[in-house]
Amino acid sequence: MARRNRPRVEDVDLGSYQQAVRKVLTCDVITAARPRPGVLDQVLHWADQMTEDLRDLFGYTLIATTDHVRLVRELDLLDPTQRQTFARKGKPFDRRRLAYLCLLLAAFQRSQVEISLGDLVKRLTPSANEIEGLGYDPTDSTHKAALVDVTHWLLDRGALHLSDGSVEAWARGGEQGDALFDIDHEICEVLFRPTRPIQHLNSASGLLTDALGPDASRERAARRARRLLVEYPVVYYADVEPEVAAALRGKGPAEEVARLTGTKLERRAEGVLLADSSGTFTDRAFPGRGGAVTRTAGLLLAQITNHFEESWAALAHLPAPGPVHEHPELVARIDAGVPREGVVTELAWAEAGHAPTVAEPAPVPLVERERLEEMVADLFEEFGASSFTASWQQDPQGLLDAALALLTDLSLVRPLPGGVLVTPAALRYRNIRGALPERPDTGLLPFGPLDPTAGDTAGAEATATRPGPPEDAEPPEHAEQAEHAETEGTEEAAP
Repeated sequence: MARRNRPRVEDVDLGSYQQAVRKVLTCDVITAARPRPGVLDQVLHWADQMTEDLRDLFGYTLIATTDHVRLVRELDLLDPTQRQTFARKGKPFDRRRLAYLCLLLAAFQRSQVEISLGDLVKRLTPSANEIEGLGYDPTDSTHKAALVDVTHWLLDRGALHLSDGSVEAWARGGEQGDALFDIDHEICEVLFRPTRPIQHLNSASGLLTDALGPDASRERAARRARRLLVEYPVVYYADVEPEVAAALRGKGPAEEVARLTGTKLERRAEGVLLADSSGTFTDRAFPGRGGAVTRTAGLLLAQITNHFEESWAALAHLPAPGPVHEHPELVARIDAGVPREGVVTELAWAEAGHAPTVAEPAPVPLVERERLEEMVADLFEEFGASSFTASWQQDPQGLLDAALALLTDLSLVRPLPGGVLVTPAALRYRNIRGALPERPDTGLLPFGPLDPTAGDTAGAEATATRPGPPEDAEPPEHAEQAEHAETEGTEEAAP
């Protein structure tokens, strides 16, 4: 991948280069063992080319050494859907775990080569107890579990290497329970790379790039457009500044990102997305492999789109605020918890002007809660309660809540009291039933885990960062793919 004034990556090597780019964009830290052996060598082979492309296209900084690769992003908005998870359980970090992680990283002294978990706890405890509402109590099982999860997070990324003992043995207690770690200070340093010194910030918005002003250059607007494309599932024109919308509508920025990542560009009347049929540029598989919640969410989308076809004119349409519209409120919520002590006020960064100026949010159809409950009841009647696993067959309302939470996380619906607003991207899953496999003996959908030896027949994977259609499902009529269409006069309106 290259820009206008540089030679391109040869077509014969383009696939390998795109795979390396996808790894860098989706993996927070790449080491010899993470995400798996061999990836580091593949990425380092293209490190010089990627460093140049990622800087020119997005303003990102790629840190590449012989031992690790880390991408330092420039962010335009705070995104509540991007969360750290602890690998053993796949659950998101809560506020306690994030606080412990920061305190542990701060406790590593540069001169130290190794440290025991017991000594780490001794350093963590007074720092945590100084923070109102946090604290660390060694007799509190929830505090100890949080510390164990953070320790495993650091082990997984190579910041710590276990040289003796066991974290689990320490967690169980006993006189002999402890663990000894070697510290990799280089990994620790790249794990936390704020764009500006934290002690100079009065607001979380100070960590973001400056909002576009009226005199912003065309290239700056194009960079912001490219960044939004790789950070969000869909970029709607109504959710961005006019300059960014113009860059997305025009030829160039979106096509460059599609070529860089190996995804397919899709334009709609409402916005732009990059479809990933490979499932390798994603953080949340959908429909993909999954249990009852994932499959119910897919079937619920099919029910919703059928409902639209039957009564589109009668549906209520309400404004659906996107990430840009919700950004000021999110910043205010975060800043409410920012400690004011310790800020170097005479050097503090000014945070004015970070709220972008955008149009009013576009109206989208509303599906009331009562109608959603009827849809789930219809699914239980059609497939039988036993199809929904023992966890959910007696709790259809709980299953509905879980499915809606998943669709919200994927930005396919936006909840509000009394129902959900359905975003335009959700309509591309209208025929998702055709991509969900049936049990050959009963005709029922297999809501349990799929046979790992059978291959994934659930279609292309789509996620909160890269939505893609099921392979066997046809897109909605209003969403026919326009990969190479000219930007003017080719976009069709939603039904």
